[in-house]
Parts: sequence; C-alpha cells; structure tokens
Amino acid sequence: MVRQSLELNSDIPLRSTPSKRVESSVFWIPLPTNAYTRFIDALPEDPRVLQLCALITLFSYGLITKVFSFEPLKIIAVFSAAFATQFIGSLINAIRMDTRSAAVTSLSLLLLLRADNPMIMALAASIAIGSKFLIRLYGKHIFNPANIGIVTLLIVSSLMPVGSSLSGAAWTTPGQWGTAIWLAALLAGIGFIITSRAARLDIPLTFLAVFAGLAFARAAWLGDPISIPIHRLQNSALMLFAFFMIADPKTTPDTPLGRILFAGLTATLAHWLIFQNFISDGIFYALAIMCIIRPVLDAIALAPAYTWPKHHNQNPACRDAAQQNSPFKSNSHFKRKERH
Repeated sequence: MVRQSLELNSDIPLRSTPSKRVESSVFWIPLPTNAYTRFIDALPEDPRVLQLCALITLFSYGLITKVFSFEPLKIIAVFSAAFATQFIGSLINAIRMDTRSAAVTSLSLLLLLRADNPMIMALAASIAIGSKFLIRLYGKHIFNPANIGIVTLLIVSSLMPVGSSLSGAAWTTPGQWGTAIWLAALLAGIGFIITSRAARLDIPLTFLAVFAGLAFARAAWLGDPISIPIHRLQNSALMLFAFFMIADPKTTPDTPLGRILFAGLTATLAHWLIFQNFISDGIFYALAIMCIIRPVLDAIALAPAYTWPKHHNQNPACRDAAQQNSPFKSNSHFKRKERH
C-alpha cells in the first residue's frame, strides 16, 4: 500500500479530525461543532450550485409575491445574451464553456438591475460576461461580472443627453426587497453556508461589520436614534450584495489579509458614496473601484489563485490550494493524506 501525500501549507497543521477552532495568520473564529463541518463537507463541491439554487428560489419568490415583475422577453434576453457571450468567449479562448457562471450572472442581473427595454438588459449581460474574457490581469478577470454590467449601464444611462434612448435607461432599486427581518436573516443564513463552502466567509462578515460600524457611528455623531441604522441594515438587498456578489471567489484577493482589507475598504467607500455623496447605488460603484485596486492586494501577498472545482470532480482533496489560506473553512478544505 502506497501512501501519497499532498503538499501542505506550512502554516496549517494537519488534523485527523475536524477542529472546533481554525487558525490563520490573521485571526481565528470558533467554528460550531463537528456536525457543522460535516454538513459543509456534504454540500456540493462547487459553491455555485448552492448559489444557483438560492438565486432561483429568491427570483421565484420575487415573481410570486410581485416584489418585482419581469416580462418573459427580458428574462430570455438576459439569459440568451449571457450564454451567447460565454459561448463565444469560451470558443475563442479554446476553453470549456462555463454555464454555471453565466447562469449566476444572469440571475444576479435580473435581481438587481432594472430597465424598460429588454435590449438594455441584454447589453448588461453581454458586458458582464464579456468583461471576464477581455479585462484580465495575472490570469484573473478584474471585475465582478454582474457588478460591472450594472455599473456600466448606470454610468452610461446617467451620462447620456436627456431624450436619448439610453438616458435613464437602467437603474437599481435597493429598497425593492423591503426591510423584513426574516428575509434579511434568511439571505444571511443561506449566504453564510455558501460562502463557507467557497472559503470566503471572511469577506461578507468583514464588509457587514465595517458598514454597520460606520452606520452606527454616523448615527451617534448626528444624534439619530439607533433605530435608523438598524433599519438600514435590515435591507435584504444589502445582504444579497454582501453574500452573493462581493464574495465572488474569482474577483477577490487570495489571501485572508487581502480579503479583509478588500471588504473593509469596499464598505468604507460604499458608506462614503451613499451618505456623503448621496449616491444610492454606492455599493456597486464601491465594489467596481475596489476591483480595480484588487490586483495590487494580490501582488503584495502572493497566493495560489482560486479555481472552480471541475464539474465531475468528487475528490475533496482536489479543491484549490488557495483555500488553505482562509480562516473560515471546513475540514475538507485541508489537503489530506490519502491511501491508494
């Protein structure tokens, strides 16, 4: 019997059993009992499967409860443009077509972006997917696809002369989901599980902690009642952004310290844009700006880039080595020794 060992990160000791405390070079958090790590390990290896299920459920809920309304033509336009662009990009680069990413981007656009013209929605989808192939550095695409699609359309529609077909053609509605505590808590809970599986839980937690801290500090400075910042933090759109957009593993730094800086600076910039410059779409602009800065964070502290698990892969040990750097990971995120 031959024992083959996969290389371990020297900073991470090998453990034969799940640990209640996972340490990193940045900080640690106590994880729940072993049942939680076993639950995370049992989930699909690719976190996009869970994300797709969550987004489809949320989109269906929005349609059924009439939180928003979408003509079938707009839905078809977004998915057709996204998948067509993904196919063309994959064909040109001679790589396998990634249908999961195209589906996640399409659903994100449908949930967060609004436009009267289906062609505007299709344009946003094409820009989002096209940016993955056209705007790259160090082997990674720079921008979060759905976010750059939204920001590009917002900028273009705001700069066009009044009366033109693109003037005010696209907008976002952060308040469409309301401030129901149960919905925000549900999104946070589902997002907690998904980002845990992707080893990116540090990003939404840092973002929300900094954003909430600044909101409470502003309320204290202005003498506002504490109910005001609490009401703002109950926004379900904020939870959707924190757990389903900014936490994208492919467009965030690969080291824990880099991710914490990235999320904290995004929250700070978003707060400044929203409350000092009265830009209601500030969270989207903040993320786009930080994505431009992100390669600098990657260059300062080098680490293996995150890669999606192969669709047919069923070996937990094959998960990308970059995830070993996360302070939030389940037991299967360690590369282990195997017997053959």
